[in-house]
Amino acid sequence: MNKLKKIGVSALAGSLMAISANAADWNVSGSAGFAVNNTDEGNKAASWFQFDSVKISASGQTESGINVSAMFELDGGTTNESKSSYDDQMVSFGTDELGTIEFWGHGGSSVMAAFDDVTPKAYEEVWDIGKTVGATGADGRIAGAADDMLFNYISPSIAGATFMASYSTGTDQDHYTDYGVKFSPEMVEGLTLYYAAGTETTTTVDTDVSTMAVTYAYGPVTVGYSESEADVGNAATDKESESWSVAYAITDDLTVSYGERDYDKDTSAEGNGTSTQNDSGFGVSYTMGGVTIAGSMNEHDNVGGSTAATNDIILSS
Repeated sequence: MNKLKKIGVSALAGSLMAISANAADWNVSGSAGFAVNNTDEGNKAASWFQFDSVKISASGQTESGINVSAMFELDGGTTNESKSSYDDQMVSFGTDELGTIEFWGHGGSSVMAAFDDVTPKAYEEVWDIGKTVGATGADGRIAGAADDMLFNYISPSIAGATFMASYSTGTDQDHYTDYGVKFSPEMVEGLTLYYAAGTETTTTVDTDVSTMAVTYAYGPVTVGYSESEADVGNAATDKESESWSVAYAITDDLTVSYGERDYDKDTSAEGNGTSTQNDSGFGVSYTMGGVTIAGSMNEHDNVGGSTAATNDIILSS
């Protein structure tokens, strides 16, 4: 069994500057932190790395009542991320009555990608293994598109229901479309229902994806459950996942959580040398002013569907 340990401290800054220019409100915010990775059993040397970013955004309203905003992020990246100085980039426009259209040049998430795991957590998701592990199929999930050149539409909330849709012509597929709804019924405080479905289209195959989820918050406790599936056209390699979790806010500053997930990346291959990936783990986060200290202990069995011993992992982060 591999064991990887990562200790991280993140200092999160709120708004650093706010000015007004040309009828637009400008805002600059940032975050910074560092972490250390260490692997027992000699698979990878211990390493330190820094992560930081600065986000610059602007928003305003035209004389005709159209809300306009823009945002871009300066992020030098780490050894596991892009080295480009620019990261997320977005512009949007809309009205309170008709909704908002967003265009993400980079860093956008479709409806499916936003709903793929809404179960509560204190820190990282239980499936988050990270690129440092190197196991085949790490971080596998049914998430739709999170891509460049992505359009999103977000409707106004009507009686607790918000409709969303996405369209992408990015690099991961020829094109991608999806839609979804988020419903928080006014008569049941703390309850939220999610549903999304979409289609990834490439030159060779179409893949239909869908997800449904529910979360419920009662006082300091929040619970959640979700199911997702992907139907690959002209193939039997369908995918399924199921997850649940519970988070408890012990105080306003301290939160703990526990969750589990089962992920099958090929439902047709069961019993043919592959197996369902099982993820489970605890998380904790504590905030002191502008500093957040967080960590998790996750266990991953049969990563990527492989029963090899190297694909059973315990990850502390």
